[in-house]
Amino acid sequence: MDWNRVEGNWKQMTGKVKEQWGKLTDDDLTQINGNREQLEGKIQERYGKAKDETSRDVDDWYGRQTW
Repeated sequence: MDWNRVEGNWKQMTGKVKEQWGKLTDDDLTQINGNREQLEGKIQERYGKAKDETSRDVDDWYGRQTW
């Protein structure tokens, strides 16, 4: 996977991220700024999920994006 696409289009992607993970705040998204590790960390924090489960969720979400 090429996460660089997400990083490069982060401002456009934030709406899609919020659709999937509505507990993330605008401040969270600003802080994450496209960084996958930070995104996964915030999802874990907000949703209380395990690291491997969160990683799979992000992979699934990324795979459903249309470019």
